[in-house]
Amino acid sequence: MGSRPELKVDDESGFISFFNKLPETDGIRIFERNDFYTVHGKDAVYVAQTVYKTTSVIRQLGGSRNPLESCTLSITAFRNFLREVLFKEGKRVEIWSAKGRNKWEISKQASPGNLQDVEEDFAGQIESSPIILSIKISAKGEVRNVGVCFADASVRELGVSEFSDNDLYCNFESLLIQLGVKECIIQADEKNKDYELGKLRALLDRCGIVMTFKKAADFSVKDIDQDLSRLLTSEVAAGILPQSESKLAMGAASALIKYLGLMTDDHNFGQYRLYQHDLAQYMKLDASALRALNLMPGPRDGSKNMSLYGLLNKCKTSIGTRLLAQWLKQPLMSLEEIEKRQILVEAFVEDTELRQTMQEEHLKSIPDLYRLSKRFQRGLANLEDVVRAYQVVIRIPGFIGTLEGVMDEKYRDPLDEQYTTKLRDIAGNLEKLQELVETTVDLDALDNHEFIIKPEFNDDLQTIKKRIDTIRNNMDKEHERASSDLRQERDKKLFLENHKVHGWCFRLTRTEAGSIRNKKEYKEISTQKNGVYFTTTTLQDLNREVDQSTQTYNKTQSGLVQEVVNVASSYCPVLEELAALVAHMDVIVSFAHVSVHAPSPYVRPKMHPRGEGNTILKEARHPCMEMQDDIQFITNDVNLCRDSSEFLIITGPNMGGKSTYIRQIGVIALMAQAGCFVPCSEAELTIFDCILARVGASDSQLKGVSTFMAEMLETATILKSATSESLIIIDELGRGTSTYDGFGLAWAISEHIVKEIRCFSMFATHFHELTALVDDYPSVKNLHVVAHVGDTGNEKSEVTLLYKVDDGVCDQSFGIHVAELVRFPQKVINMAKRKADELEDFTGKLEQRHTQCTREQIAEGSVLLKKLLVEWKDKVEAGCMSPEEMRGELMKLVEGPYKGAFENDPFFQAVKTL
Repeated sequence: MGSRPELKVDDESGFISFFNKLPETDGIRIFERNDFYTVHGKDAVYVAQTVYKTTSVIRQLGGSRNPLESCTLSITAFRNFLREVLFKEGKRVEIWSAKGRNKWEISKQASPGNLQDVEEDFAGQIESSPIILSIKISAKGEVRNVGVCFADASVRELGVSEFSDNDLYCNFESLLIQLGVKECIIQADEKNKDYELGKLRALLDRCGIVMTFKKAADFSVKDIDQDLSRLLTSEVAAGILPQSESKLAMGAASALIKYLGLMTDDHNFGQYRLYQHDLAQYMKLDASALRALNLMPGPRDGSKNMSLYGLLNKCKTSIGTRLLAQWLKQPLMSLEEIEKRQILVEAFVEDTELRQTMQEEHLKSIPDLYRLSKRFQRGLANLEDVVRAYQVVIRIPGFIGTLEGVMDEKYRDPLDEQYTTKLRDIAGNLEKLQELVETTVDLDALDNHEFIIKPEFNDDLQTIKKRIDTIRNNMDKEHERASSDLRQERDKKLFLENHKVHGWCFRLTRTEAGSIRNKKEYKEISTQKNGVYFTTTTLQDLNREVDQSTQTYNKTQSGLVQEVVNVASSYCPVLEELAALVAHMDVIVSFAHVSVHAPSPYVRPKMHPRGEGNTILKEARHPCMEMQDDIQFITNDVNLCRDSSEFLIITGPNMGGKSTYIRQIGVIALMAQAGCFVPCSEAELTIFDCILARVGASDSQLKGVSTFMAEMLETATILKSATSESLIIIDELGRGTSTYDGFGLAWAISEHIVKEIRCFSMFATHFHELTALVDDYPSVKNLHVVAHVGDTGNEKSEVTLLYKVDDGVCDQSFGIHVAELVRFPQKVINMAKRKADELEDFTGKLEQRHTQCTREQIAEGSVLLKKLLVEWKDKVEAGCMSPEEMRGELMKLVEGPYKGAFENDPFFQAVKTL
C-alpha cells in the first residue's frame, strides 16, 4: 500500500465548514491534494477499515473543538481502493479537485458501470467490460413489456432490446447475465408503492447489481431522436431507425444518455453505433445457474481453477480476457456458429507450433487496443500513443506469416476466413499510418524513451537539434575532463546521467565518492543508494542550455505532434476492428491451450441442432474439480436420451458426488455452446436454449429471504422459463420445509417437468420415495452414486464413497456416516441411530397400513376425515375452549355422527391403529 501520507490541509476550519455543508450522498467523496488524497467523515472510517484494516489511522481535522474524522491515501493506495470499492463493493465515487481557496468541485465521477473518468487510474487493468444498463417497463394485466438500453463505456456502442416477459422477469434476468451488467438505472419509486418496480429491485439485488435511481422525466422520449441524430455515425435520421419504434427501449436510452453525460462531450458526436440485441441469439442463464456452474470467480475462491472463467482464461491480452467473460455468459444457439468456433479451436489444438507461436510471440505483445482507441477519441492521446499504435501495426505481418504457414488444408480455409483475409485488409488500411509514423517520428529516440518528431521533418527543428547535439557533445567533453581529473574510469565508475529531478549531472559510486571531497569545483547535489550526484559549473551551464533548447524543440514540434495525433486518431475504427479480431483469436487459442493441457485432453463434441438428438457423454469430468490438488477424479458416463432417460433422479449418500455429477453436465453443455472442447473421451450434445438451476441457498438469508423462499423463487423461475429444449439441474429441493411438504413439492414439480415441459433434467435428492416416478413415466430413469459398505467385525461398518454413478436406486442413506466422518461425539451418533431406527419403524408401520388400502379407499377416507376436522374446527373456533374441552368436542363427533362411517372405513382404521 506504500507509506501513508501525512495529513496537511490549508485553512482547516474553512475546509471543515465547506465539507459540513455538502448534501448527503450514497457515494464516497475523495479529495485530491497535491500528491495524495484525503477522505473525511464516515468515508474516512470506511477507508480506514477497508484499506488499512484499522481505525487507528484516522486523524482529526480542526482540533478538539470542531473535529472532522479524516484519513489520507497515497496515489497507489487510492488506485487500489478504487478497484476495491468499484469492482468488489459496488459503490460510487466522487473525486473533488480544488478550484481556489476552499472552493472545490467534482472533477471525476465513477460507478461500477461507468469508469470513463477513472480509466487512466486503472492503467487498462479492467478484467471485464463494465456494462451499464437502463430499463423501462410497462405492465398491463399478465403481460410485462421491457425496454432496455445498455453500453460499455469503453466502446462507442449503444445496444437496445425490447421484449415481453413474465411476472418474474425471467427474460430480463437472462439478459442481465448475458451482458454481465454491473449497474442498472431504474426509475425511482418515491412512495414505494409500485409493485413492478419493487420486483425489479429485488431481482437486481439478487443478482448483485448496483442500482441507480432516476426520476421518471429522465425516461422521456421527447428529445431522444435529436440526441441520437447527433451521437450516431449514420447519416440516417434517428426517427427512421428500426429501433426507434421500440418506445420503451428509447425511453431507457434517454435515461442512459443523460446519466453518462454523452451530450455534454462533443467528442462523442457522430461516433456511436446503435444496434439491436437479440435475446434469443444466446443461451439463457439465470443468477442461480451462474452460481451452480461456478461460471465466474467468487469472492472466496482461493484458486483461479475454482471457476470456469479462471480455468479457461489463458488469454495473453486484456481484450481477450474481457471477451472470454462475455462468451461464457453468452453461449451460442446457432449450430453453424458453434461449429465455426470448434474448427478454429481444433486447428490450434492440432498444430502445436501455430498455437505456441501465437501465444508466446504475437498475442502477448498486443496492448489494450480499445483503451488506446478511447484515448484518441477523447483527445487524450500523445505521440507515445501514436507509437504504440504503430508498434501494433508492424506486428500484423507476423500474424499473417504464421497463419500462412499452416499446411493442413482442413484448417487453412476456416483460418483464412476468420483471421488471415481480415488481417490482410486491416494491414492494407493501416499502411498509411505506418508511413506517417516512419516519416515523422524519430524512432531512434525511442531507445532513450523519448517521443519526438524527426528533426529532418522541419527546418526549425533541425536547427534546434543541431544545437542540442553540440551541447551534448560539450557535455561528453566535460565528462572526459572530470574522469581524467578525478582518475575515475568513465562509464564504469563515473557516470553522466539525466536525473529526473536534477537534470544532467555526474554520479560516482558511493565507494569512490571520496575523490570529490575538498575539491571546490565539484558541487555535491545529493547522496542516494546508487551513489553520489554532483555537478560542475560548466556542466550546470550546459544543463541549463540543453533544458532551454529541449523546451524550444518541444514547443516548436507541439503543433506537428498534434497534427500527427489527429491523423492517427482517424484510424480508430480500423484499430477497433483489429482489437475485435485479436480478442477473438486470443480466446480461441486459450480454449485450445486448456483443451490440450488438461489432465486428460478435452475432445471436440458433436453438436445436434436444437430440439434434436441426445446428450451422451463418455467418461465425463468436471473441468474445475479435476484441476484441484490431490484429487483423483472419477469419470462417469451421461445418457440423456429422449423418451427413455429425459429425467434423471440421482440418489445416494452425502459427499458421494451427486452434485458434481449433475453440475458437470451443465458445465460441459455450456462449454460446448461457447465453442470450446469438453472434458470427456467422447461427447455428443443437443443445443440447449437455457440452463436453469436450483442449488443451495447461497446468501439469501443475509438479504432477508428465507432458505425455503429462495428455493421456491428459483423453482418458480424454472417452471416459468423452461421449454422442451432447456436443461434443468435441481440439487435437493424441498428441504427448507417439513419432510412431507418438501416431498409433496418435489414430487409435484418433478411430475410437472416430466409431463408438461418434457426437457432434459437432473434431480439429485434424498427423497428416495421420488424414485417411484419411474413406475408411471417411461422417460424417468433412476441413478445412484455408489458407496461400498464393508463389515469391520464390530458394531461399526466402514463406508467407502466410490463417486461412481450407476443405474438404479440407492437402498439406504448415509447421513449418520458423514457425521462419524467429521468426528461427532459418540453419544450423539448413538442417539441419531436409535431415533432413525424408531422413525423407520413408524414409517414402516404407516406404509404397511396404507398398503392395505386401495387408492380409492385412501381418497374416500381422506375426504371423510377432512369433513370431520372442518366441522370440529367450526365448533371450537368461536369459543375460548381449553385443550381438554377441544379434545372432548372432537371425541363427541368421532363417537357420535361419524361413528358408523369410521368403523366401516379401512383408511381411518389404518390411521387410528398407528
